[in-house]
Amino acid sequence: MARILPQRGAGHGRINVLIGRESPLGADLALLMARHTADMHADTPPESIHMMDAGQLDVPSVHFFVGRIDGQPVAMGAIKQIDAAHGEVKSMHVLIQHRGNGLSKAMLNHLIDAARASGFARLSLETGTQAMFTPARQLYEKAGFTECPPFEGYALDPNSYYMTLPLA
Repeated sequence: MARILPQRGAGHGRINVLIGRESPLGADLALLMARHTADMHADTPPESIHMMDAGQLDVPSVHFFVGRIDGQPVAMGAIKQIDAAHGEVKSMHVLIQHRGNGLSKAMLNHLIDAARASGFARLSLETGTQAMFTPARQLYEKAGFTECPPFEGYALDPNSYYMTLPLA
């Protein structure tokens, strides 16, 4: 699916982002995966990191998507099936040099659309409470996610913030 996003800044036009389902083991995804891993470990204690690596994302219960500009991977996101009616957003990441152009919103909207197409009635997520996660929490709130208690194997954690979105 293609999404056209306005490019911010003087003299810029629009950017064409192609978001599609791919294998998380793709050879050209190493930088995206490495940056995501580095960000998750930058300000979060190890016991509070709930990210999935490429191998963990490469299972039938996870739908993994990549956003590309001119063929280059710049964003990723996944939906993990919890049960027939509930999915979880995993591995949302946009390369820092591409942030501020609507890519995060485009990926999140794509994940929400994919969750609906999969028949989920609810989409939930876990994100951090640290300041570096503030933009992510704001993005999720703008999309309609609201705070919820821990779900599917998560526990109360001062470093975790849980959110959910009804899709029905």
